[in-house]
Amino acid sequence: MTLDLTIAIPVRNEEKNLLNCLTAIGHDLAQHIVVIDSGSTDRTREIATNWGADVIDFDWNGQFPKKRNWFLRNHRPKTKWVLFLDADESLTEDFKAELRNTLNANEDKVGYWLRYSIYFMGKELRGGYFLHKLALFQVTAGEYERIDEDRWSNCDMEVHEHPVLDGKVGTIRSKIDHQDLRGISYYVSKHNEYSSWEAARFLKASDNTKSSWTWMQRIKYGLMGTPFIGVAYFFGSFFLMGGFRDGTRGFTFAILKMGYLTQMYLKIQEMKNEEKLAAKPIAKQSEVVS
Repeated sequence: MTLDLTIAIPVRNEEKNLLNCLTAIGHDLAQHIVVIDSGSTDRTREIATNWGADVIDFDWNGQFPKKRNWFLRNHRPKTKWVLFLDADESLTEDFKAELRNTLNANEDKVGYWLRYSIYFMGKELRGGYFLHKLALFQVTAGEYERIDEDRWSNCDMEVHEHPVLDGKVGTIRSKIDHQDLRGISYYVSKHNEYSSWEAARFLKASDNTKSSWTWMQRIKYGLMGTPFIGVAYFFGSFFLMGGFRDGTRGFTFAILKMGYLTQMYLKIQEMKNEEKLAAKPIAKQSEVVS
C-alpha cells in the first residue's frame, strides 16, 4: 500500500540524475510523485513523463516565493505528508522501510529531519561532512522560511532555507544517498552561485530571520564575516568530522568546501565596499579641482 505522501522533486536540467532518483523511489511508495521543472532544455521532462511522474512548470519572477514554497502554495498536495527530494538524492531500501514504519506509526511529529550519505568522486565519504535536512513534513504544518530578495542570484529554489513548522519534529535515522552525477565542473559552478546568494543573505538578514536559524546556521553565519571561516571549516571537516579517513578524497573535499566558504567571505567584503561607494555623495562640478 502506498503512503499518504507526495514526493516533490524540483529540477532544472537533471537528465543525468533524475532517472536514478525516480527508480529508487519506485511506484509503490508514495501516492503522488511530481517533478517541478524550471525550463529544462535537456531530456529531464521526457524522463519524468516516461517514468510516470507528473510534471509542473515553474518560472521564477525573482521574488518570493521560490520553487518549494510556490509549489506548496499553488499546487498544495492532497496527501498528509510531503517529501522534498533533490534529483541527485536516491532513497535507500533501509530509508524506505523506516519511512513506512514512521508514517504508519501515527506519532505526534509534524516533520522529520533526514540524514544523507555523501558521495564524492564516485565513492561514499566516511567523514568530512554531515548533511541533515528537514525535508519531510505534514502539508499543513508550515512552509520554508520566508526570505524576501530581489534576485540576489539566479537560484530559483530555496538553497539553505529550512521549513518553519508548528509542532514537534523527529529524525529518521536511515540515510538517503546524495550523489550528483554531473561532475566536479558543475559542483564548482553551483557553489559559486550559492556563495553569492549566501553573501547577500548574510548582509540582509534581519533579527526576525536570525531567530529562525538552526544552531548550525548560527555557527556558520557567526563566522561568515571573518576571513577565518574557510580555514575553520577545513580543520572541522578534515579533522573533527573525520575527513582524514577518506584520504586524498577527504582532503580535496575539505579544500573545495574551504574555497566555497572563502568565496562567501570575499563576496561579503565586496558587497560592503559597493554599498559604501554607492552611499558616497557625488561631488558637485564646482567642487572638482581642475
